[in-house]
Amino acid sequence: MTVIHGPAAAAAPDVVTVDFAQRTGPVHGGATGMLYGLSDPGVPGGSLLAGARPRTVAQKAPDGDQHPNGDALVIADGFFQAGGEEIVVYMQDVYSRWPYENLGIDDYLAKVDTMVRKVVRERPKDTAKFVWVPFNEPDGIWYQDWAAQKEKFYSDWKAVVGRIRSIDPQARIVGPNEARYNPGRLRDFLTWAKSAGYLPDIMAWHELSRSSLADYRGHYEHYRALERELGIAPLPVNIDEYGNRRDMSVPGQLIQWISMFEDTKVDADMAYWTYAGNLDDHAVRTRQANGGWWLLKWYADLTGQTVRAIPPRPNVPDTVQALAALDEPARRGTVLVGGGAAPVRLDVTGLDPAVFGRQVDVLVSRTTWSGYEGDALEPPVVAARRTAVTGGRLSVDLPGGDVMAAYRVVVVPSAGPAPAPDAPWTASIEAESATLTSAQAYDQDTTADPQRYATSGKRDVGSMSKPDSAVTFAVTVPRTGRYRLGIYHGANKTPGRHALFVDDQLDRTVQYSATLGWTYRGRTDVEIELTAGTHRLSLRTSADGSTLLPGSDVTLDKFDLTEITGPRRAAHPADEARLSGGARLTRTGAGPAITLGGDARATFFAAAAEDGYHDLTLSYRAGRAGDLDVRVDGRAVPGVRAARPGDGASRVRVYLPAGISKIDVGGPSGLQLRELVTVRAAQADTAVHRVEAERARLSGTAHVTGATGGSNASAGAYVSDLGNGAANTLTLDRPAGFGPGQYVLVTHYANADRNTGHPYNTDVISRFLDITETGGATTRGVFRHNYAWDNFWPQATPLTLTTASGPLVLGNANAFGPNVDRLELARFVLEVDNQA
Repeated sequence: MTVIHGPAAAAAPDVVTVDFAQRTGPVHGGATGMLYGLSDPGVPGGSLLAGARPRTVAQKAPDGDQHPNGDALVIADGFFQAGGEEIVVYMQDVYSRWPYENLGIDDYLAKVDTMVRKVVRERPKDTAKFVWVPFNEPDGIWYQDWAAQKEKFYSDWKAVVGRIRSIDPQARIVGPNEARYNPGRLRDFLTWAKSAGYLPDIMAWHELSRSSLADYRGHYEHYRALERELGIAPLPVNIDEYGNRRDMSVPGQLIQWISMFEDTKVDADMAYWTYAGNLDDHAVRTRQANGGWWLLKWYADLTGQTVRAIPPRPNVPDTVQALAALDEPARRGTVLVGGGAAPVRLDVTGLDPAVFGRQVDVLVSRTTWSGYEGDALEPPVVAARRTAVTGGRLSVDLPGGDVMAAYRVVVVPSAGPAPAPDAPWTASIEAESATLTSAQAYDQDTTADPQRYATSGKRDVGSMSKPDSAVTFAVTVPRTGRYRLGIYHGANKTPGRHALFVDDQLDRTVQYSATLGWTYRGRTDVEIELTAGTHRLSLRTSADGSTLLPGSDVTLDKFDLTEITGPRRAAHPADEARLSGGARLTRTGAGPAITLGGDARATFFAAAAEDGYHDLTLSYRAGRAGDLDVRVDGRAVPGVRAARPGDGASRVRVYLPAGISKIDVGGPSGLQLRELVTVRAAQADTAVHRVEAERARLSGTAHVTGATGGSNASAGAYVSDLGNGAANTLTLDRPAGFGPGQYVLVTHYANADRNTGHPYNTDVISRFLDITETGGATTRGVFRHNYAWDNFWPQATPLTLTTASGPLVLGNANAFGPNVDRLELARFVLEVDNQA
């Protein structure tokens, strides 16, 4: 037995046993569906959605009034293009009130008729991808009194299902879709439905409490036994609402849900607690990822067969849980594990030498909570080792202490250079553990109340409302250099500021973005210079001790301090790619490689920390010269070519918006793709054309507004009242040299439009700008809600310009657009070098 030690391994770990010889079925991948995860075309970004790749989403009925967006037909194209397979239509979301107003079954049937006909008319080729939920949570809405109302429910179910199938005879029905697992009601319903010939095609109920982590497997087993007892063939299952607020975005919580749903091979959709279009709290802004998203992505990456993974306490909430998979053709084993505070030991068996050989490489990556609106880049490799395997056994120790973290452990045959960790030095400090001045620590116990939003350490610091309010803490850093301070904060629907002091000297003013509320955390990063040793850092509400900074009443949760070691670089080896079109992974002495040719493609998901130029370098071995087909977020990069047979590399300098970009690579027959490396090329950003919106040409009602309070508007002003009429526009002139070609337009915008009628969902509304090249085409840009009208975020819109110099006109003839602070126009591709 060989032991791989991670950092800070401790005695008495939680032991998870993984047996790669015990297969438990093909990877299903259905556990990270989403209820209202999508809101509008482009919200969330397509690459972010494709990376998470939910198999199912549950969305509102076409033209429904329950929420202002999330229409099943409106989001369908983007969802299917991103790899989604099935849209679960919440039919009663046609109604405006929650709980749904009951206007009688005839009123509802008329609405059912309209929505089903619309789907059949508008999506005739893929009606089978829409499945229908006649009633949502009938145990709590319309049919609460089962003894008195079950016959009415049977009659109404029959009427609604009959109406659906009269329009689409092949329609699949989901139900009964109750708010909890009700065995008595379910037995009655199934008994009747079988006899009457009105069984659902997909069984559904909700698991919406912390106790579901203990009870779900029992519910599932009871349901399968009930099917057998009643003589019903096994139905697919979709737990189409699951989890609590505290679970979303937290890898250590999500792994508990994902593992049990994958174990039972069901689909499951995360609950919609906040607002539509943010992947149920896993999308930062429009296209960035938080720590929870990376676990969704890791899960979506799994291929092959799941294998037996047994945690120490399988059905105990808030304990370590795991799932594991073996892709035998790729010769790769993967374990996803997390959720406990103690160290974890993986006891791995069943490593067949015919698959793994006698020596393996083990890589351990870690993702942890970064806040709901806190950007997370590629998870670092925190431990790595090349080691011999004896008797098919391996032991891997993972560090404890972070209950919010999850780990990915990958085991592959040894090849190429020995693996090495790439995690920089980092330390975390809880705000409530700091020295507080005129501030107060508050309990945020998410165990007692799982419907609270997640908080690191279950406490935070607030009441930062006096001129001397401060949070002060000591840090000891190993080396002199540059460090990134990540501040987890809540700014209640308004941007704000704090003064950062280093060793009691004012270092800078920290600008916070607005968030949804005091406990809906964002993260703001600032860079500071520190000498080796101990320093005193302090965040204060005043720079001079007497004058409050605007918006300074911000809650603070924790601080991460991370060493910056140089330009941001991320390596994506062949094992990180998703393969399609016949691409296959091979392993030689040089390491893993992907064989391309024909329709074969390798897909990588790369994270950019900020808008700007990045160098993408592809390393490969070519059997012959030939063109590579490289696409970034679906846009072709011309001129990439293997110049000659043998080892080679191609580098392209492209503009990447902050967040996740999908990079697809194809190549000539037999090309062996080894790696994609991304490096920030900040020096190239001088090629970007920047213009303050207030200096652009304005027409109609569009006018300049001075920034006030804690706004992050650059140059102290922005443009408001764009749109809502064809004449109300902003015009950006193109500079010399910006002729025809592919571009990215970054618009720094603010949009706080929303409805206010729902009791717990925040009904946010996206705004749009039509970007018209004078003499050319019009492209629609989408701008999701971002909490405050003076809180500016960048949003990238791809443009293909066809004229020599036609100005860009931004407007919206039919509705108001967002406020606009500044504009940045950048060529999509700056350089291609095939001799890199």
